[in-house]
Amino acid sequence: MFITLEGPEGSGKTTQVPLLADFLRGRGHRVLTTREPGGTPIGDQIRQVLFSLDNKAMHPRSEILLFQASRAQLVETVIRPALAEGQLVLCDRYADSTLAYQGYGHGVDLGALREIIHFATGGLQPDLTIFLDIQVEEGLRRRDQGGDWNRLDDYQLDFHRRVRAGYLELIAAEPDRWLVINAAQPPDAVAAALQGALQQRLPLLG
Repeated sequence: MFITLEGPEGSGKTTQVPLLADFLRGRGHRVLTTREPGGTPIGDQIRQVLFSLDNKAMHPRSEILLFQASRAQLVETVIRPALAEGQLVLCDRYADSTLAYQGYGHGVDLGALREIIHFATGGLQPDLTIFLDIQVEEGLRRRDQGGDWNRLDDYQLDFHRRVRAGYLELIAAEPDRWLVINAAQPPDAVAAALQGALQQRLPLLG
């Protein structure tokens, strides 16, 4: 099974991925965790370019292609092999981030983005996507306090509002694939809500 986590900046995905992995391993599953952009030596180099505040002049098309390059490497060398071995893969961000950030955020045509994503991933789609929802102002406040501010965080507030609204449209269009969790709660409450909802949604997970 391929499960992805999405959300606005500061939603707590990076905190929740290892907690969720431990929860699933406790139920007998072999779990691989990874992230986007990155997850491979090549992808991690691309991540540095994408997130560096030195690269504020980056054009949205350049941004899109760099994300897809990292994603293609991750899918072919990490995700597909793990799935073929019967592992459960948890990925911190995936293709929906491109649709939300570059599509709704930057206003790039969604149809064109879907074609590029399909090329990069070979059509691999998640079985389930968890959306950790938080108001953008609170999420950015968390990011600022955490001291890990990057080039994408630095976009205007209206950009981040368009991203969250885009996620909500994606969820409304494909509700069976998404699981929405209130990420404004403390991390332990988010983890408990996520685990409970996941057990109800996917009883075969145990």
